[in-house]
Amino acid sequence: MKIANFHSLRERAFTADIVIIGGGPAGLTVAREFFNTPYSVLVLESGLEREDAAYSSLNTVESRGEPGTPAQKAKRQVFHAENAKFWRQEEQPFGVRCRTLGGSTAAWAGKSAAFDPIDYAARPWVAHSGWPFGADHMTPFLARAGTYLNLGPHLYGEEFWAEAGRPAPEPMLRGAAWRSFFWQFARSRRDPMDLMRFGPDFAKETAPNVRVLLNATATEILTTEDGHQFAGVTVSSLEGAKGAVTGKVCVLAASGIENPRLLLASRRSHANGIGNRHDCVGRFLMDHPGAQIARFAAHDLPKLAKRFGFYSLNAQHSAHMYMHGLALSPEVQAERQLLNGAVYMMHERAPDDPWDALKRLITGKSKQLFGDIWAILKSPGLIATGLAKKAFQHALMPKGLRDLIINLVIRFNPNFVAQEFMGGGLPHKLTGMSVDAICEQAPRPDSRITLSEQTDSMGVPRARVEWLLDLQVGKTLIHAARLLQEEFKAAGLPEPILEDWVREARVDKAAIIDMAHTLGATRMASDPQHGVVDTNCQVHGVQGLFVAGGSVFPTSGHANPTLMIVALAVRLADHLKLHLARGTS
Repeated sequence: MKIANFHSLRERAFTADIVIIGGGPAGLTVAREFFNTPYSVLVLESGLEREDAAYSSLNTVESRGEPGTPAQKAKRQVFHAENAKFWRQEEQPFGVRCRTLGGSTAAWAGKSAAFDPIDYAARPWVAHSGWPFGADHMTPFLARAGTYLNLGPHLYGEEFWAEAGRPAPEPMLRGAAWRSFFWQFARSRRDPMDLMRFGPDFAKETAPNVRVLLNATATEILTTEDGHQFAGVTVSSLEGAKGAVTGKVCVLAASGIENPRLLLASRRSHANGIGNRHDCVGRFLMDHPGAQIARFAAHDLPKLAKRFGFYSLNAQHSAHMYMHGLALSPEVQAERQLLNGAVYMMHERAPDDPWDALKRLITGKSKQLFGDIWAILKSPGLIATGLAKKAFQHALMPKGLRDLIINLVIRFNPNFVAQEFMGGGLPHKLTGMSVDAICEQAPRPDSRITLSEQTDSMGVPRARVEWLLDLQVGKTLIHAARLLQEEFKAAGLPEPILEDWVREARVDKAAIIDMAHTLGATRMASDPQHGVVDTNCQVHGVQGLFVAGGSVFPTSGHANPTLMIVALAVRLADHLKLHLARGTS
Protein backbone atom coordinates (compact mmCIF):
# COMPACT_ATOMS: atom_id res chain seq x y z
CA MET A 1 0.00 0.00 0.00
CA LYS A 2 1.41 3.41 -0.97
CA ILE A 3 1.02 5.61 2.12
CA ALA A 4 2.65 9.03 2.46
CA ASN A 5 2.39 12.14 4.60
CA PHE A 6 1.08 14.92 2.35
CA HIS A 7 3.13 17.58 4.13
CA SER A 8 6.42 15.77 3.41
CA LEU A 9 5.80 15.57 -0.34
CA ARG A 10 6.98 18.11 -2.91
CA GLU A 11 3.96 17.26 -5.00
CA ARG A 12 0.95 19.50 -4.35
CA ALA A 13 -1.40 18.54 -7.20
CA PHE A 14 -2.92 15.08 -7.43
CA THR A 15 -5.43 13.30 -9.61
CA ALA A 16 -7.23 9.95 -9.43
CA ASP A 17 -10.26 8.25 -10.90
CA ILE A 18 -11.77 7.95 -7.41
CA VAL A 19 -11.08 10.47 -4.65
CA ILE A 20 -12.13 9.29 -1.18
CA ILE A 21 -12.30 11.86 1.62
CA GLY A 22 -11.88 10.01 4.91
CA GLY A 23 -10.03 6.85 5.92
CA GLY A 24 -12.65 5.36 8.23
CA PRO A 25 -14.60 2.11 7.71
CA ALA A 26 -16.80 3.60 4.97
CA GLY A 27 -14.01 5.14 2.92
CA LEU A 28 -11.61 2.22 3.30
CA THR A 29 -14.33 -0.26 2.34
CA VAL A 30 -14.97 1.61 -0.92
CA ALA A 31 -11.20 1.63 -1.54
CA ARG A 32 -10.95 -2.11 -0.86
CA GLU A 33 -13.67 -2.79 -3.38
CA PHE A 34 -11.40 -1.24 -6.03
CA PHE A 35 -8.20 -3.09 -5.10
CA ASN A 36 -6.30 -4.19 -8.19
CA THR A 37 -8.80 -2.73 -10.65
CA PRO A 38 -7.95 -0.46 -13.62
CA TYR A 39 -9.09 2.58 -11.62
CA SER A 40 -6.73 4.76 -9.58
CA VAL A 41 -7.89 5.48 -6.02
CA LEU A 42 -6.68 8.25 -3.72
CA VAL A 43 -7.68 8.23 -0.04
CA LEU A 44 -7.35 11.53 1.84
CA GLU A 45 -6.97 10.97 5.57
CA SER A 46 -6.86 13.99 7.89
CA GLY A 47 -4.84 12.18 10.57
CA LEU A 48 -1.87 9.82 10.68
CA GLU A 49 -1.59 6.04 10.92
CA ARG A 50 -1.80 6.41 14.69
CA GLU A 51 -3.85 8.92 16.63
CA ASP A 52 -2.18 12.13 17.70
CA ALA A 53 -3.56 14.80 20.03
CA ALA A 54 -2.64 17.62 17.62
CA TYR A 55 -4.91 16.17 14.93
CA SER A 56 -7.65 15.26 17.40
CA SER A 57 -8.09 18.96 18.16
CA LEU A 58 -9.59 19.31 14.66
CA ASN A 59 -12.58 17.36 15.97
CA THR A 60 -13.67 20.25 18.21
CA VAL A 61 -17.37 21.05 17.87
CA GLU A 62 -19.72 23.60 19.37
CA SER A 63 -22.73 21.98 21.05
CA ARG A 64 -26.01 23.73 21.81
CA GLY A 65 -28.26 20.73 22.44
CA GLU A 66 -28.09 17.44 24.30
CA PRO A 67 -26.22 16.12 26.22
CA GLY A 68 -25.80 19.15 28.46
CA THR A 69 -26.55 18.33 32.11
CA PRO A 70 -23.76 17.61 34.62
CA ALA A 71 -25.01 14.01 34.92
CA GLN A 72 -24.90 13.52 31.15
CA LYS A 73 -21.40 14.99 30.91
CA ALA A 74 -20.16 12.80 33.76
CA LYS A 75 -21.57 9.67 32.15
CA ARG A 76 -20.08 10.58 28.76
CA GLN A 77 -16.70 11.00 30.43
CA VAL A 78 -16.84 7.47 31.83
CA PHE A 79 -18.44 5.88 28.76
CA HIS A 80 -16.44 7.45 25.91
CA ALA A 81 -13.06 8.11 27.51
CA GLU A 82 -12.67 4.42 28.37
CA ASN A 83 -11.95 3.44 24.75
CA ALA A 84 -11.12 6.69 22.94
CA LYS A 85 -7.61 7.61 24.05
CA PHE A 86 -7.55 11.13 22.60
CA TRP A 87 -11.23 12.00 23.14
CA ARG A 88 -11.89 15.06 25.30
CA GLN A 89 -15.28 16.14 26.62
CA GLU A 90 -14.26 19.77 26.15
CA GLU A 91 -13.48 19.23 22.45
CA GLN A 92 -16.29 16.81 21.62
CA PRO A 93 -19.33 17.58 23.80
CA PHE A 94 -21.24 15.54 21.21
CA GLY A 95 -19.98 12.50 19.30
CA VAL A 96 -16.69 10.63 19.21
CA ARG A 97 -14.40 10.98 16.21
CA CYS A 98 -10.90 9.63 15.73
CA ARG A 99 -8.52 11.43 13.32
CA THR A 100 -6.51 8.47 12.15
CA LEU A 101 -6.40 5.86 9.42
CA GLY A 102 -9.22 3.51 10.39
CA GLY A 103 -11.41 6.26 11.83
CA SER A 104 -13.77 5.29 14.63
CA THR A 105 -12.59 1.67 14.64
CA ALA A 106 -9.58 2.92 16.60
CA ALA A 107 -11.90 3.31 19.59
CA TRP A 108 -15.04 1.23 19.01
CA ALA A 109 -16.29 -1.78 20.98
CA GLY A 110 -16.66 -3.99 17.90
CA LYS A 111 -20.40 -4.57 18.38
CA SER A 112 -22.08 -5.37 15.09
CA ALA A 113 -25.68 -6.08 14.11
CA ALA A 114 -27.98 -5.64 11.14
CA PHE A 115 -31.12 -3.53 10.97
CA ASP A 116 -34.52 -5.11 11.60
CA PRO A 117 -37.03 -5.12 8.72
CA ILE A 118 -39.17 -2.60 10.65
CA ASP A 119 -36.26 -0.11 10.57
CA TYR A 120 -36.65 0.31 6.81
CA ALA A 121 -40.43 0.77 6.95
CA ALA A 122 -42.45 3.98 6.91
CA ARG A 123 -44.23 3.85 10.28
CA PRO A 124 -47.17 6.17 11.02
CA TRP A 125 -45.98 6.72 14.61
CA VAL A 126 -42.37 7.62 13.61
CA ALA A 127 -42.19 10.91 11.72
CA HIS A 128 -40.01 11.02 8.57
CA SER A 129 -39.43 7.25 8.72
CA GLY A 130 -38.89 4.94 5.76
CA TRP A 131 -35.99 3.97 3.48
CA PRO A 132 -36.14 3.92 -0.34
CA PHE A 133 -35.65 0.11 -0.14
CA GLY A 134 -36.24 -2.74 2.29
CA ALA A 135 -34.29 -5.32 4.26
CA ASP A 136 -34.18 -7.89 1.42
CA HIS A 137 -32.36 -5.41 -0.81
CA MET A 138 -29.52 -5.11 1.74
CA THR A 139 -29.05 -8.85 2.38
CA PRO A 140 -26.25 -9.48 -0.19
CA PHE A 141 -24.38 -6.33 0.82
CA LEU A 142 -24.53 -7.28 4.51
CA ALA A 143 -23.04 -10.67 3.64
CA ARG A 144 -20.09 -9.03 1.90
CA ALA A 145 -19.70 -6.46 4.69
CA GLY A 146 -19.43 -9.31 7.19
CA THR A 147 -16.23 -10.53 5.53
CA TYR A 148 -14.61 -7.10 5.94
CA LEU A 149 -15.54 -7.12 9.62
CA ASN A 150 -14.46 -10.74 10.13
CA LEU A 151 -17.94 -11.65 11.38
CA GLY A 152 -19.66 -14.99 11.64
CA PRO A 153 -23.10 -15.92 10.26
CA HIS A 154 -25.65 -13.09 10.31
CA LEU A 155 -27.82 -14.36 13.17
CA TYR A 156 -29.35 -11.57 15.23
CA GLY A 157 -32.61 -13.06 16.53
CA GLU A 158 -34.15 -16.27 17.85
CA GLU A 159 -32.72 -18.21 14.91
CA PHE A 160 -29.33 -18.09 16.64
CA TRP A 161 -30.23 -20.88 19.09
CA ALA A 162 -30.91 -23.51 16.43
CA GLU A 163 -27.88 -22.53 14.34
CA ALA A 164 -25.66 -22.72 17.42
CA GLY A 165 -27.09 -26.16 18.26
CA ARG A 166 -28.30 -25.21 21.70
CA PRO A 167 -31.76 -24.72 23.25
CA ALA A 168 -32.98 -21.26 24.15
CA PRO A 169 -32.45 -20.57 27.86
CA GLU A 170 -35.21 -21.42 30.30
CA PRO A 171 -37.46 -20.10 31.67
CA MET A 172 -38.70 -18.37 28.52
CA LEU A 173 -40.19 -14.89 28.68
CA ARG A 174 -43.97 -15.30 28.41
CA GLY A 175 -45.04 -11.93 27.09
CA ALA A 176 -45.00 -10.53 23.57
CA ALA A 177 -42.91 -7.43 24.29
CA TRP A 178 -39.41 -8.87 24.01
CA ARG A 179 -37.45 -11.14 21.69
CA SER A 180 -33.86 -12.34 21.79
CA PHE A 181 -31.39 -10.08 20.06
CA PHE A 182 -27.71 -10.71 19.41
CA TRP A 183 -24.75 -8.51 18.70
CA GLN A 184 -21.59 -10.09 17.38
CA PHE A 185 -18.07 -8.74 17.66
CA ALA A 186 -15.67 -7.86 14.88
CA ARG A 187 -12.30 -9.37 15.78
CA SER A 188 -8.97 -8.44 14.28
CA ARG A 189 -7.37 -10.90 11.88
CA ARG A 190 -3.92 -9.67 12.97
CA ASP A 191 -4.33 -9.81 16.74
CA PRO A 192 -6.91 -12.23 18.18
CA MET A 193 -6.88 -10.32 21.47
CA ASP A 194 -8.01 -7.14 19.73
CA LEU A 195 -11.02 -5.90 17.81
CA MET A 196 -11.07 -5.18 14.09
CA ARG A 197 -9.07 -2.00 13.45
CA PHE A 198 -9.55 -0.93 9.84
CA GLY A 199 -6.39 1.19 9.63
CA PRO A 200 -3.67 -1.35 10.50
CA ASP A 201 -5.40 -4.06 8.45
CA PHE A 202 -5.70 -1.76 5.43
CA ALA A 203 -2.10 -0.55 5.66
CA LYS A 204 -0.78 -4.11 5.31
CA GLU A 205 -2.67 -4.78 2.07
CA THR A 206 -1.07 -4.73 -1.39
CA ALA A 207 -2.91 -2.72 -4.04
CA PRO A 208 -0.72 -0.79 -6.53
CA ASN A 209 -3.67 1.28 -7.76
CA VAL A 210 -4.51 2.68 -4.31
CA ARG A 211 -2.68 5.55 -2.65
CA VAL A 212 -3.23 7.05 0.82
CA LEU A 213 -2.30 10.61 1.77
CA LEU A 214 -2.06 11.15 5.53
CA ASN A 215 -2.16 14.58 7.16
CA ALA A 216 -4.34 15.62 4.22
CA THR A 217 -7.44 17.42 5.48
CA ALA A 218 -10.08 18.26 2.87
CA THR A 219 -11.00 21.92 3.37
CA GLU A 220 -13.39 22.45 0.45
CA ILE A 221 -15.14 20.42 -2.23
CA LEU A 222 -15.04 22.05 -5.64
CA THR A 223 -17.60 21.77 -8.43
CA THR A 224 -17.78 23.06 -11.98
CA GLU A 225 -18.80 26.70 -12.32
CA ASP A 226 -22.47 25.78 -12.81
CA GLY A 227 -22.33 23.65 -9.66
CA HIS A 228 -23.60 20.48 -11.36
CA GLN A 229 -20.42 18.37 -11.49
CA PHE A 230 -17.69 17.39 -9.04
CA ALA A 231 -14.38 19.06 -9.95
CA GLY A 232 -11.92 18.62 -7.10
CA VAL A 233 -10.93 19.01 -3.45
CA THR A 234 -8.65 21.50 -1.73
CA VAL A 235 -6.34 19.93 0.84
CA SER A 236 -4.26 21.24 3.72
CA SER A 237 -1.75 19.68 6.10
CA LEU A 238 -1.81 20.52 9.79
CA GLU A 239 1.41 22.49 9.28
CA GLY A 240 -0.16 24.60 6.53
CA ALA A 241 0.87 23.03 3.23
CA LYS A 242 -1.84 23.51 0.57
CA GLY A 243 -2.75 21.31 -2.35
CA ALA A 244 -5.51 20.27 -4.73
CA VAL A 245 -6.93 16.97 -5.92
CA THR A 246 -9.00 16.30 -9.03
CA GLY A 247 -10.83 13.16 -10.04
CA LYS A 248 -13.71 11.61 -11.95
CA VAL A 249 -15.76 10.89 -8.83
CA CYS A 250 -15.50 11.76 -5.17
CA VAL A 251 -16.73 9.79 -2.17
CA LEU A 252 -17.23 11.95 0.91
CA ALA A 253 -16.73 9.55 3.82
CA ALA A 254 -15.37 11.85 6.52
CA SER A 255 -17.83 10.95 9.37
CA GLY A 256 -21.37 11.75 10.47
CA ILE A 257 -20.34 15.27 11.49
CA GLU A 258 -17.64 16.08 8.94
CA ASN A 259 -19.76 15.06 5.92
CA PRO A 260 -22.42 17.76 6.42
CA ARG A 261 -19.83 20.22 7.74
CA LEU A 262 -17.72 20.00 4.58
CA LEU A 263 -20.76 20.24 2.29
CA LEU A 264 -21.97 23.36 4.15
CA ALA A 265 -18.49 24.92 4.11
CA SER A 266 -18.08 24.43 0.33
CA ARG A 267 -19.77 27.60 -0.91
CA ARG A 268 -17.77 28.67 -3.94
CA SER A 269 -20.44 27.58 -6.45
CA HIS A 270 -23.26 26.93 -3.96
CA ALA A 271 -24.02 29.90 -1.75
CA ASN A 272 -25.68 27.76 0.95
CA GLY A 273 -23.34 24.80 0.62
CA ILE A 274 -23.23 21.89 -1.79
CA GLY A 275 -26.41 19.80 -1.90
CA ASN A 276 -28.24 22.32 0.26
CA ARG A 277 -30.67 23.84 -2.25
CA HIS A 278 -33.61 22.66 -0.11
CA ASP A 279 -31.93 23.35 3.26
CA CYS A 280 -31.55 19.64 4.08
CA VAL A 281 -27.80 19.39 4.71
CA GLY A 282 -27.17 18.98 8.43
CA ARG A 283 -30.80 18.34 9.32
CA PHE A 284 -32.26 15.12 10.77
CA LEU A 285 -29.22 14.57 12.98
CA MET A 286 -29.63 11.36 14.97
CA ASP A 287 -27.72 9.22 17.41
CA HIS A 288 -28.71 6.29 19.61
CA PRO A 289 -29.94 7.64 22.95
CA GLY A 290 -28.58 5.37 25.68
CA ALA A 291 -29.34 5.20 29.39
CA GLN A 292 -29.22 2.85 32.34
CA ILE A 293 -32.81 1.88 33.12
CA ALA A 294 -32.39 -0.76 35.83
CA ARG A 295 -29.93 -3.00 37.63
CA PHE A 296 -29.69 -6.41 39.28
CA ALA A 297 -28.20 -7.10 42.69
CA ALA A 298 -24.96 -9.08 43.04
CA HIS A 299 -26.77 -12.21 44.25
CA ASP A 300 -28.67 -12.35 40.94
CA LEU A 301 -25.46 -12.48 38.88
CA PRO A 302 -25.17 -16.30 38.74
CA LYS A 303 -28.65 -16.63 37.23
CA LEU A 304 -28.31 -13.83 34.72
CA ALA A 305 -24.65 -13.54 33.74
CA LYS A 306 -24.65 -16.67 31.60
CA ARG A 307 -28.13 -16.17 30.11
CA PHE A 308 -27.42 -12.58 29.06
CA GLY A 309 -23.75 -13.06 28.46
CA PHE A 310 -21.74 -14.25 25.50
CA TYR A 311 -22.13 -17.29 23.29
CA SER A 312 -19.84 -18.83 20.70
CA LEU A 313 -20.56 -20.16 17.24
CA ASN A 314 -18.06 -22.05 15.12
CA ALA A 315 -18.05 -21.08 11.45
CA GLN A 316 -15.48 -20.59 8.69
CA HIS A 317 -12.82 -22.39 10.77
CA SER A 318 -13.08 -19.83 13.52
CA ALA A 319 -15.00 -19.21 16.73
CA HIS A 320 -17.27 -16.14 16.72
CA MET A 321 -18.68 -14.31 19.73
CA TYR A 322 -22.31 -13.26 20.11
CA MET A 323 -23.76 -11.19 22.96
CA HIS A 324 -27.32 -11.96 24.04
CA GLY A 325 -29.75 -9.16 24.82
CA LEU A 326 -33.41 -8.37 24.21
CA ALA A 327 -35.13 -6.19 21.62
CA LEU A 328 -38.64 -4.74 21.59
CA SER A 329 -40.90 -6.75 19.30
CA PRO A 330 -42.39 -5.05 16.21
CA GLU A 331 -45.85 -5.79 17.63
CA VAL A 332 -45.30 -3.92 20.89
CA GLN A 333 -43.69 -1.03 19.00
CA ALA A 334 -46.81 -0.64 16.86
CA GLU A 335 -49.26 -1.22 19.70
CA ARG A 336 -47.67 1.29 22.08
CA GLN A 337 -46.25 3.68 19.47
CA LEU A 338 -42.66 3.06 20.59
CA LEU A 339 -39.34 3.48 18.85
CA ASN A 340 -37.21 0.44 18.16
CA GLY A 341 -34.95 -0.37 21.08
CA ALA A 342 -32.97 -3.04 22.88
CA VAL A 343 -31.47 -3.79 26.29
CA TYR A 344 -28.20 -5.44 27.25
CA MET A 345 -26.66 -6.34 30.60
CA MET A 346 -23.27 -5.12 31.79
CA HIS A 347 -21.29 -6.10 34.88
CA GLU A 348 -20.81 -3.28 37.37
CA ARG A 349 -17.38 -2.81 38.87
CA ALA A 350 -17.02 -2.31 42.62
CA PRO A 351 -15.93 1.15 43.83
CA ASP A 352 -12.91 -0.57 45.44
CA ASP A 353 -11.95 -2.55 42.32
CA PRO A 354 -8.18 -3.08 42.74
CA TRP A 355 -7.24 -2.55 39.09
CA ASP A 356 -9.15 0.71 38.87
CA ALA A 357 -7.44 1.78 42.10
CA LEU A 358 -4.02 0.87 40.70
CA LYS A 359 -4.76 2.81 37.52
CA ARG A 360 -5.69 5.92 39.54
CA LEU A 361 -2.51 5.68 41.58
CA ILE A 362 -0.26 5.23 38.54
CA THR A 363 -1.84 8.16 36.68
CA GLY A 364 -1.86 10.42 39.73
CA LYS A 365 -5.67 10.76 39.68
CA SER A 366 -6.37 9.19 43.06
CA LYS A 367 -8.58 11.34 45.27
CA GLN A 368 -8.47 8.84 48.17
CA LEU A 369 -4.84 7.73 48.37
CA PHE A 370 -5.12 5.37 51.34
CA GLY A 371 -8.47 3.98 50.14
CA ASP A 372 -6.96 3.02 46.78
CA ILE A 373 -3.89 1.48 48.43
CA TRP A 374 -6.14 -0.57 50.72
CA ALA A 375 -8.26 -1.77 47.76
CA ILE A 376 -5.09 -3.22 46.19
CA LEU A 377 -3.75 -4.78 49.39
CA LYS A 378 -7.00 -6.60 50.18
CA SER A 379 -7.31 -8.15 46.68
CA PRO A 380 -3.90 -9.72 45.97
CA GLY A 381 -5.57 -12.66 44.17
CA LEU A 382 -7.11 -10.45 41.50
CA ILE A 383 -3.85 -8.60 40.98
CA ALA A 384 -1.91 -11.86 40.62
CA THR A 385 -4.46 -13.24 38.16
CA GLY A 386 -4.29 -10.05 36.11
CA LEU A 387 -0.50 -10.20 35.91
CA ALA A 388 -0.72 -13.81 34.66
CA LYS A 389 -3.14 -12.76 31.92
CA LYS A 390 -0.89 -9.91 30.89
CA ALA A 391 1.95 -12.40 30.55
CA PHE A 392 -0.23 -14.47 28.17
CA GLN A 393 -0.64 -11.38 25.99
CA HIS A 394 3.12 -10.76 25.84
CA ALA A 395 4.70 -10.40 22.42
CA LEU A 396 6.93 -13.44 23.05
CA MET A 397 3.89 -15.74 23.11
CA PRO A 398 3.86 -17.44 19.64
CA LYS A 399 0.99 -16.04 17.59
CA GLY A 400 -0.14 -19.45 16.29
CA LEU A 401 -0.35 -20.85 19.80
CA ARG A 402 -2.15 -17.76 21.09
CA ASP A 403 -4.68 -17.91 18.23
CA LEU A 404 -5.37 -21.58 18.90
CA ILE A 405 -5.86 -21.02 22.61
CA ILE A 406 -8.11 -18.00 22.12
CA ASN A 407 -10.37 -19.80 19.62
CA LEU A 408 -10.69 -22.72 22.02
CA VAL A 409 -11.53 -20.41 24.91
CA ILE A 410 -14.12 -18.52 22.80
CA ARG A 411 -15.68 -21.85 21.90
CA PHE A 412 -15.93 -23.17 25.44
CA ASN A 413 -15.98 -20.02 27.60
CA PRO A 414 -16.97 -16.92 25.55
CA ASN A 415 -17.92 -14.97 28.69
CA PHE A 416 -14.31 -15.16 29.87
CA VAL A 417 -13.05 -13.70 26.57
CA ALA A 418 -15.70 -10.99 26.62
CA GLN A 419 -14.57 -9.86 30.04
CA GLU A 420 -11.01 -9.80 28.69
CA PHE A 421 -12.06 -7.42 25.90
CA MET A 422 -14.16 -5.17 28.13
CA GLY A 423 -11.82 -5.26 31.12
CA GLY A 424 -8.65 -4.64 29.17
CA GLY A 425 -7.36 -8.13 29.93
CA LEU A 426 -7.76 -7.69 33.68
CA PRO A 427 -10.09 -9.38 36.20
CA HIS A 428 -12.34 -6.89 38.02
CA LYS A 429 -14.26 -6.98 41.27
CA LEU A 430 -18.00 -6.90 40.49
CA THR A 431 -21.00 -5.77 42.56
CA GLY A 432 -23.97 -6.34 40.26
CA MET A 433 -25.29 -5.99 36.75
CA SER A 434 -26.72 -2.93 35.03
CA VAL A 435 -29.50 -2.96 32.46
CA ASP A 436 -28.64 -0.52 29.70
CA ALA A 437 -31.09 0.49 27.01
CA ILE A 438 -30.39 1.84 23.55
CA CYS A 439 -33.09 3.06 21.19
CA GLU A 440 -33.54 4.74 17.86
CA GLN A 441 -34.29 8.42 17.52
CA ALA A 442 -37.12 9.61 15.29
CA PRO A 443 -35.68 11.90 12.59
CA ARG A 444 -36.54 15.55 13.21
CA PRO A 445 -35.46 18.43 10.98
CA ASP A 446 -34.60 20.77 13.87
CA SER A 447 -32.01 18.32 15.25
CA ARG A 448 -29.14 19.47 13.10
CA ILE A 449 -25.57 20.43 12.29
CA THR A 450 -24.81 23.97 11.13
CA LEU A 451 -21.61 26.01 10.89
CA SER A 452 -20.18 27.88 13.84
CA GLU A 453 -18.69 31.38 13.68
CA GLN A 454 -15.52 29.80 15.07
CA THR A 455 -12.99 28.26 12.66
CA ASP A 456 -10.39 25.57 13.09
CA SER A 457 -6.64 26.03 12.51
CA MET A 458 -7.18 25.63 8.75
CA GLY A 459 -9.80 28.35 8.56
CA VAL A 460 -12.78 26.00 8.09
CA PRO A 461 -15.87 26.84 10.20
CA ARG A 462 -16.34 24.36 13.03
CA ALA A 463 -19.49 22.27 13.25
CA ARG A 464 -22.25 23.56 15.52
CA VAL A 465 -24.28 20.60 16.81
CA GLU A 466 -27.81 20.81 18.13
CA TRP A 467 -28.82 17.25 18.99
CA LEU A 468 -32.43 17.32 20.09
CA LEU A 469 -34.40 14.52 21.74
CA ASP A 470 -38.18 14.36 22.02
CA LEU A 471 -40.74 12.79 24.35
CA GLN A 472 -40.86 9.61 22.27
CA VAL A 473 -37.33 8.67 23.38
CA GLY A 474 -38.19 8.99 27.07
CA LYS A 475 -41.46 7.14 26.55
CA THR A 476 -39.67 4.25 24.85
CA LEU A 477 -36.99 3.94 27.55
CA ILE A 478 -39.53 4.00 30.40
CA HIS A 479 -41.85 1.50 28.70
CA ALA A 480 -38.87 -0.77 28.00
CA ALA A 481 -37.91 -0.81 31.70
CA ARG A 482 -41.42 -1.50 32.92
CA LEU A 483 -42.08 -4.19 30.30
CA LEU A 484 -38.81 -5.86 31.28
CA GLN A 485 -39.78 -5.90 34.94
CA GLU A 486 -43.23 -7.33 34.15
CA GLU A 487 -41.95 -10.11 31.92
CA PHE A 488 -39.09 -11.12 34.20
CA LYS A 489 -41.49 -11.38 37.12
CA ALA A 490 -43.97 -13.45 35.09
CA ALA A 491 -41.20 -15.82 33.98
CA GLY A 492 -39.88 -16.31 37.51
CA LEU A 493 -36.60 -14.56 36.77
CA PRO A 494 -34.95 -12.05 39.13
CA GLU A 495 -36.78 -8.73 38.90
CA PRO A 496 -34.73 -5.75 37.74
CA ILE A 497 -34.55 -2.85 40.19
CA LEU A 498 -35.75 0.13 38.20
CA GLU A 499 -33.76 3.35 38.27
CA ASP A 500 -35.38 6.19 40.24
CA TRP A 501 -35.98 8.28 37.11
CA VAL A 502 -37.85 5.38 35.52
CA ARG A 503 -40.06 4.74 38.57
CA GLU A 504 -40.87 8.43 38.82
CA ALA A 505 -41.22 8.84 35.03
CA ARG A 506 -38.83 11.81 35.25
CA VAL A 507 -36.91 11.79 31.98
CA ASP A 508 -35.36 15.12 32.98
CA LYS A 509 -33.46 13.25 35.71
CA ALA A 510 -32.09 10.59 33.35
CA ALA A 511 -28.48 10.63 32.15
CA ILE A 512 -29.32 9.95 28.50
CA ILE A 513 -26.24 10.25 26.32
CA ASP A 514 -25.23 9.90 22.68
CA MET A 515 -23.63 6.54 21.94
CA ALA A 516 -21.16 8.06 19.42
CA HIS A 517 -23.28 6.80 16.51
CA THR A 518 -23.73 10.06 14.59
CA LEU A 519 -26.26 9.53 11.80
CA GLY A 520 -28.67 11.13 9.37
CA ALA A 521 -27.36 14.62 8.57
CA THR A 522 -26.97 13.95 4.81
CA ARG A 523 -29.94 11.61 4.61
CA MET A 524 -30.93 9.48 1.64
CA ALA A 525 -34.22 10.29 -0.11
CA SER A 526 -35.63 9.83 -3.61
CA ASP A 527 -36.97 13.40 -3.52
CA PRO A 528 -34.31 16.15 -3.24
CA GLN A 529 -36.71 18.21 -1.14
CA HIS A 530 -36.51 15.58 1.61
CA GLY A 531 -32.87 14.55 1.56
CA VAL A 532 -29.30 15.26 0.47
CA VAL A 533 -28.36 12.14 -1.50
CA ASP A 534 -30.37 9.95 -3.86
CA THR A 535 -30.83 6.18 -3.60
CA ASN A 536 -27.33 5.66 -5.05
CA CYS A 537 -25.85 8.02 -2.45
CA GLN A 538 -25.05 10.70 -5.04
CA VAL A 539 -25.62 14.27 -3.89
CA HIS A 540 -28.80 15.54 -5.54
CA GLY A 541 -27.91 17.76 -8.48
CA VAL A 542 -24.14 17.19 -8.37
CA GLN A 543 -22.83 14.54 -10.75
CA GLY A 544 -19.85 12.53 -9.50
CA LEU A 545 -20.15 13.51 -5.81
CA PHE A 546 -21.21 10.69 -3.47
CA VAL A 547 -21.54 10.36 0.29
CA ALA A 548 -20.75 7.26 2.38
CA GLY A 549 -21.24 6.59 6.07
CA GLY A 550 -23.93 6.83 8.70
CA SER A 551 -24.86 10.35 7.66
CA VAL A 552 -26.94 8.91 4.77
CA PHE A 553 -29.20 6.84 7.07
CA PRO A 554 -32.86 7.97 6.80
CA THR A 555 -33.59 6.34 10.20
CA SER A 556 -31.26 4.99 12.84
CA GLY A 557 -32.67 1.70 14.13
CA HIS A 558 -31.15 0.66 17.44
CA ALA A 559 -28.28 -1.52 16.14
CA ASN A 560 -24.69 -0.32 16.32
CA PRO A 561 -24.25 1.12 12.83
CA THR A 562 -20.82 -0.02 11.56
CA LEU A 563 -22.07 -3.18 9.83
CA MET A 564 -24.74 -1.16 8.01
CA ILE A 565 -22.19 1.55 7.14
CA VAL A 566 -19.85 -1.01 5.59
CA ALA A 567 -22.73 -2.71 3.75
CA LEU A 568 -23.85 0.60 2.24
CA ALA A 569 -20.23 1.32 1.25
CA VAL A 570 -20.08 -2.02 -0.59
CA ARG A 571 -23.37 -1.15 -2.31
CA LEU A 572 -21.99 2.28 -3.29
CA ALA A 573 -18.82 0.69 -4.70
CA ASP A 574 -20.93 -1.54 -6.95
CA HIS A 575 -22.72 1.53 -8.26
CA LEU A 576 -19.44 3.38 -8.82
CA LYS A 577 -18.09 0.50 -10.91
CA LEU A 578 -21.10 0.82 -13.21
CA HIS A 579 -20.87 4.62 -13.16
CA LEU A 580 -17.19 4.61 -14.15
CA ALA A 581 -17.67 1.89 -16.76
CA ARG A 582 -20.38 3.95 -18.44
CA GLY A 583 -18.07 6.98 -18.43
CA THR A 584 -15.25 4.99 -19.98
CA SER A 585 -17.43 3.53 -22.72
